[in-house]
Amino acid sequence: MRSFDEIIAISADRHGGAQAVEGKLSRPLPLAEIAEIPDDRWLAGMARAIFQAGFNWKVIANKWPGFEEAFDGFDIATCAYRLPESYDALTQDTRIVRNPAKIGAVQANALFIDEVSDAHGSFGRWIADWPGDEYIGLVAELGERGSRLGGATAQYFLRSMGVDGFILSQDVTARLIAEGVIEKAATSRSAQKAAQDAFNQWSSESGRSLTEISRVLALSI
Repeated sequence: MRSFDEIIAISADRHGGAQAVEGKLSRPLPLAEIAEIPDDRWLAGMARAIFQAGFNWKVIANKWPGFEEAFDGFDIATCAYRLPESYDALTQDTRIVRNPAKIGAVQANALFIDEVSDAHGSFGRWIADWPGDEYIGLVAELGERGSRLGGATAQYFLRSMGVDGFILSQDVTARLIAEGVIEKAATSRSAQKAAQDAFNQWSSESGRSLTEISRVLALSI
């Protein structure tokens, strides 16, 4: 496995130098800011990631104000306990993408967020307190306890909220394979742990966030 310095050098060579690479990197929010994000914004972020999955992201972006209106600003109590009464209407609502299963996931995830918030003070506090070196465990927890948050959906959701972590995209996966970390797409727990261990090592070497490292790996392909 190459050092992080070697991988970022590959990325710099492919993208016009170190400064150009730095300009393409995104950085996570501080944990204190993560903890302060209101529960309704976490639900909105989940919903956006779910509706984007397998769909044209630009369409969702253009319709997003309609989503906010249709789901009452993603108010947790409204979506958790009143959505069943308006479910049929929402499946006919042209302000949103009328996918019944994804609409139903909004209610399920509102209940999930409400449960976590009751136990930890807020959903954001729970996320902020999760150990960064066990990020893949958080992804698994979201997939198990949330609705339609499996696969890469949880990873894109967390990235959109500013949470430090990596996305096992096609390019990141290709770099991990090239480095001998995994043999194929990391769908098994053992492969995901191997990916986590590699990211932890690169982070320890470089002092970089998982988010930055993830992007550098993608740029190296």
